[in-house]
Amino acid sequence: MNSINKIFDRYEAVRFRFPDVNTRTWTQDIGSLLDIVTEADAFVFDAFGVLNIGETPIPGASERLDQLRSAGCKIRILSNAASYNHEMAVKKFQRLGMRVEADEIITSRDATLRELGPGLWGCIAAPSDDLSDIPTTACRLEDDQKAYDRVEGFLFLSSESWTNDRQSILAESLRRNPRPVLIANADLVAPREGRFTLEPGYFGHLLADGGVTDIRFFGKPFPEVYEMIEGSLPGMDRTRIAMCGDTLHTDILGAEARGWRTVLVSRDGLFAGEDTREYCQQADLFPTWRLEAI
Repeated sequence: MNSINKIFDRYEAVRFRFPDVNTRTWTQDIGSLLDIVTEADAFVFDAFGVLNIGETPIPGASERLDQLRSAGCKIRILSNAASYNHEMAVKKFQRLGMRVEADEIITSRDATLRELGPGLWGCIAAPSDDLSDIPTTACRLEDDQKAYDRVEGFLFLSSESWTNDRQSILAESLRRNPRPVLIANADLVAPREGRFTLEPGYFGHLLADGGVTDIRFFGKPFPEVYEMIEGSLPGMDRTRIAMCGDTLHTDILGAEARGWRTVLVSRDGLFAGEDTREYCQQADLFPTWRLEAI
């Protein structure tokens, strides 16, 4: 899936698995988040396409976070990245030059691990992931079919080294012996420097399309990560939380389903170079505000 139209169509095709939502029928264009600083008490940021592209920070993002803090706003980062643990997530943003505290970041990996039950879990993970934060017995899955067959559940953290052959091994093992599958990153794709990468959500929906029923998706647009953000902002009115993201079907849909207000960021992420108005109309998803960059 290397074109925005194919990505958009795939999100629409699997949308029946997402939370239900009805949005307004229009979006207000703004020039900067500073234009709406009095409209929200907390700003929640997607990472890829909003704060960074891969390992490259988006110019001005760090400064904007500091400006919003100075205005009295709470800052949260809500990322579907599940390839590394919470400590590494914090270090990544610090490496990118952003002042971010550990309690300001919530990831889909955090949400998934809260739901991980006991037993032997087969982990689909990045080679660099030491799995040290997995709270139960885990083994790494690669090309050994016997390893897939002996585990009691599957934890899909990263597609970095995933292949079509491994996907076939997983699907066949589940066909013979159905077990739970936890998809720790619900994204279909992620914007990188000049390309899109297929993410765990893409492969999870293929499994669901093939008849796997004991499967759960974590991260935007599914509710657990939004609930965790709300838990970190006790007493805050949901309508005073603004989600800033680049993807209609994850960032915007999930936040609108929670009753948050939303900001679609268009310049650097999924819709880079596109007119988002057409896609909003096709999906009948209208964020509260739209701007090029935060």
